[in-house]
Amino acid sequence: MTLPIVYIVDDEEPVRDAISFLLSSKSLINKTFSGGEALLRHLDSGGEPRALPGCFLLDLRMEPLSGAATYDALLVRGFTNPVIFLSGHGDIPMAVEALKKGAFDFLEKPTADNTLADRIEQALAVDAASRMQNQNGEERRARLASLSEREREVMLKVAAGKLNKIIADELHVSVRTVEVHRAKVFAKLGVKSAPEVATLLANS
Repeated sequence: MTLPIVYIVDDEEPVRDAISFLLSSKSLINKTFSGGEALLRHLDSGGEPRALPGCFLLDLRMEPLSGAATYDALLVRGFTNPVIFLSGHGDIPMAVEALKKGAFDFLEKPTADNTLADRIEQALAVDAASRMQNQNGEERRARLASLSEREREVMLKVAAGKLNKIIADELHVSVRTVEVHRAKVFAKLGVKSAPEVATLLANS
């Protein structure tokens, strides 16, 4: 199991060190960067795969690349990890704009240690849940792709709640043939009933 990483990006070394110490005390793996450019260089060099679990903690006011610009660059690169911004009072309009683009949250400086740690842990939990959902979706699609054309036809009729005899009449095959295909569909999809088939299709 790959453990999540919290990427701390702030151009103030004391701030980076303080947050890193806080997260380390809570057994959260973290990496620090002096700015957005340093983070992007690390990621572009193959430092971490895009599928790696974790979240980004970005200071909004950084030079020469702001936190907002760094966030845009992460989105362009395909990183979907949750992003939390640290902002001063005057940065709230920028932070709100980032939230509209999908950022997880923004916290105004100074932020209490417990508040910061709690939000980071929540962001990691959201990231883990999202990855699990994506993985389940990929597994469902793989199972569906394993069906033969005839099995897919039977599956759609089973999902519609049709009885074996009706399916046999519509497909011009024997009831026994439908039963065989139905059993294969259930086995390949890992389900035990027609409602489960319907639910799997609805979620795929």
